[in-house]
Amino acid sequence: MMRFHKACHRFSLSPLCHLSPPSPSPAASLLLLPKLAGFSTLRTSRCARVRRFSDNPLTTVVMSSRAASRLRCLASVCPGGAEDGGGTSNGSVSASATVTEDDELALGTGYRLPPPEIRDIVDAPPVPALSFSPHRDKILFLKRRALPPLADLARPEEKLAGVRIDGHCNTRSRMSFYTGLGIHQLLPDGTLSPEKEITGIPDGGKINFVTWSNDGKHLAFSIRVDENGNSSKPVVWVADVETGLARPLFKSQDIYLNAIFESFVWIDNSTLLVSTIPSSRGDPPKKPLVPSGPKTLSNETKTVVQVRTFQDLLKDEYDADLFDYYATSQLVLASLDGTVKEVGVPAVYTSLDPSTDHKYLLVSSLHRPYSFIVPCGRFPKKVEVWTTDGRFVRQLCDLPLAEDIPIASNSVRKGMRSINWRADKPSTLYWAETQDGGDAKMEVSPRDIVYMQSAEPLAGEEPEVLHKLDLRYGGISWCDDTLALVYESWYKTRRTRTWVISPRSNDVSPRILFDRSSEDVYSDPGSTMLRRTAAGTYVIAKIKKENDEGTYVLLNGSGATPQGNVPFLDLFDINTGNKERIWESDKEKYFETVVALMSDQKEGDLKMEELKILTSKESKTENTQYSLQLWPDRKVQQITNFPHPYPQLASLQKEMIRYQRKDGVQLTATLYLPPGYDPSKDGPLPCLFWSYPGEFKSKDAAGQVRGSPNEFAGIGSTSALLWLARRFAILSGPTIPIIGEGDEEANDRYVEQLVASAEAAVEEVVRRGVAHPSKIAVGGHSYGAFMTANLLAHAPHLFSCGIARSGAYNRTLTPFGFQNEDRTLWEATNVYVEMSPFMSANKIKKPILLIHGEEDNNPGTLTMQSDRFFNALKGHGALCRLVVLPHESHGYSARESIMHVLWETDRWLQKYCVPNTSDADTSPDQSKEGSDSADKEITSLSSQRCFTSQMQHSSALAEQEKADATQTIFS
Repeated sequence: MMRFHKACHRFSLSPLCHLSPPSPSPAASLLLLPKLAGFSTLRTSRCARVRRFSDNPLTTVVMSSRAASRLRCLASVCPGGAEDGGGTSNGSVSASATVTEDDELALGTGYRLPPPEIRDIVDAPPVPALSFSPHRDKILFLKRRALPPLADLARPEEKLAGVRIDGHCNTRSRMSFYTGLGIHQLLPDGTLSPEKEITGIPDGGKINFVTWSNDGKHLAFSIRVDENGNSSKPVVWVADVETGLARPLFKSQDIYLNAIFESFVWIDNSTLLVSTIPSSRGDPPKKPLVPSGPKTLSNETKTVVQVRTFQDLLKDEYDADLFDYYATSQLVLASLDGTVKEVGVPAVYTSLDPSTDHKYLLVSSLHRPYSFIVPCGRFPKKVEVWTTDGRFVRQLCDLPLAEDIPIASNSVRKGMRSINWRADKPSTLYWAETQDGGDAKMEVSPRDIVYMQSAEPLAGEEPEVLHKLDLRYGGISWCDDTLALVYESWYKTRRTRTWVISPRSNDVSPRILFDRSSEDVYSDPGSTMLRRTAAGTYVIAKIKKENDEGTYVLLNGSGATPQGNVPFLDLFDINTGNKERIWESDKEKYFETVVALMSDQKEGDLKMEELKILTSKESKTENTQYSLQLWPDRKVQQITNFPHPYPQLASLQKEMIRYQRKDGVQLTATLYLPPGYDPSKDGPLPCLFWSYPGEFKSKDAAGQVRGSPNEFAGIGSTSALLWLARRFAILSGPTIPIIGEGDEEANDRYVEQLVASAEAAVEEVVRRGVAHPSKIAVGGHSYGAFMTANLLAHAPHLFSCGIARSGAYNRTLTPFGFQNEDRTLWEATNVYVEMSPFMSANKIKKPILLIHGEEDNNPGTLTMQSDRFFNALKGHGALCRLVVLPHESHGYSARESIMHVLWETDRWLQKYCVPNTSDADTSPDQSKEGSDSADKEITSLSSQRCFTSQMQHSSALAEQEKADATQTIFS
């Protein structure tokens, strides 16, 4: 697959065509989400309440009735209306308070608004997402709304097997959506024709799963409409691209899409296979008033089962029945002419994948017995081959329940996995099977075997062994019968290898193309560019040079250098390894990237002189625009002209700075300064330090520069960069490498390396004269919140206050691993205890603001973590505040919630950072003493062993906290 580095920070790009904001599904289009195009996820809950502790600085604000079971002294809050355009709300929204207000007023009830200079940036209208048609001759503009109202999150939802379901419309809850569709023709000169709006869509229709047909003549999508305050069940619609007219796919008004897992796929240019709600389905099962018996979990077989702290699991048989009720689909073949045919029996279908020649379907489904300790991605799974008209061909596998996948990195499910169709051949399957039982700790060679077989093999025909691997299989990029690239990697050593194979040439031995460390970004050769086939799949693009018989491919790389990323495009001879740089980003002012290959409409090799690529271009102050570049003259045609999303910060100052940790590790950070700021005239500023630690196996790799000084400053709705508008200096992403070289594990010296990294960063901004040494606040989200609490505990001399959002603070509550730590609590007891800021709550003396979503479903960061940490801080008299956001998950979505988070953060910074002079008179010796004491804390922490009861409670609460990245629920 194409690998687009930093896509999550810049835009979402995929050779996919299911363009639904929550989770696109494979098909054949190109989706671009410009910076700040992140989609909110919508969710539900109950009525709002508030907790206050009068004028005590140890304050909790909890706006949810769910919190009543956890916290005492709750007082009701009368619901109020939302502020200008925010939609209805479960809480009142009041104007921003100033720092001179009385605490009693500042800590009042209801939702609050940040200052206008912050609010205006967050409320700026979002730029539409873009989708190129399969033939690259049209661009679809997918229009989006701004932040959703809290009412959208407050709808009832079911939490079943790791999935949150809106039962009313039978979709995933918290689904975002598009509000309109418009098509532009891409003209020969690179300009866009006037927009052709897709018409016929009901007013207020919520659009999801936008999909091009393979010939580019039709769009398919789902629509929900509001009914009495709730969204209706989704209905599949189709639109004629030429006329722009949209209509329902089904003539019957009683056929609804079941969008819990798979939604629909194009079988051919006029037929879709749709997952529908079975027409025979009745009302949801009723929860028994009297239970049939106790809940019992047993391990009398003495099986070793270690699982992390997954959330939203099934609790009982009623939940299992409810999961079946909502997730079961009836597959329906529907033609554009109105013909409808049911295929297969109702089942919990999770994926539908047509073969390259559209003759067969790869159909995956879940079945009982279900589990109460792992999510549905580990439930028993059946994978079958059908013909596209619904005839059963054969069963590939029936995988049993997988509760026992080891927690070690690179451990996988036993049996067939990663089953897919070859992108370059008709009706040909391939998959991998583990040879180590799925246990990464087992030494075996080979570790994985990749197999290949036709959809309908002859009697007695065995699968063909395609390749054997000693690391963990990571996928295949197909080209043709003479060329494919196989990827393998191993996290423990950070080793990654790319193999060249000839799928149909048994006399050609596989050979290693690249063998390197995944941490070594300077050596990254780039990823092969893919072209679209006539069948709508993507294969490696072969390039033909005039009068040259070599086998050339295009390598698209991030171009990491000590001066920052300089993306490139290389013409690479796959046989000799010789390469020629045919395109490179500007280094002085702009940051450019190759987004996609656009000259891929023809089959066979692409001629070098006809090459056409899509590129993005941005600078520190100019937002991302897209252009076409055409060979041989490298003519550039800009095709977008998006307005600047926040012109008030258009002249912000940005610099990538480098400095050194005391152990010699090179560190980097991005320093942002407000528009018009001059340190010689204005003096040092209050500074917000916002970061997220990372693990490394080598000091050299940890010290490498990642990112570009010329990238545009994308400011999200809760970004630290918003405080540039409040005249703060922002130290964004200072590297916090936690290094474990050789046999040492990174977390063995976590606190020591964390403090050393923070000290080096603070010393650098103070040395530069841009940050006041007593006015530096620290903050972070998730693992960054964990970092924040640890720094306030072990490096109090560095920061005036802290902001910790959605963190985990007691690692003994995640006893079977966390983040990238795969040792258990019982294997690394000291590490778990010493890393936990909960165990050092008595040492936190600086003000700390804790914020958490009440319905956090991220493994490991249960809301309980913030509850208990706050109580521990309060029990030692720390100046602290806890804000629990009703209906919110790990990230925050609703406008009311986000505005309140910004208000809370701004209030905290204005009160405990901007005016802070508490450390101004601290002598250098006293500051050094604080630093020395922090270095000694690893030893002193080891005495904290009295947590037996904590361990007993935590053994049922395991976790997997994965670094703010979007995870799929399936293994």
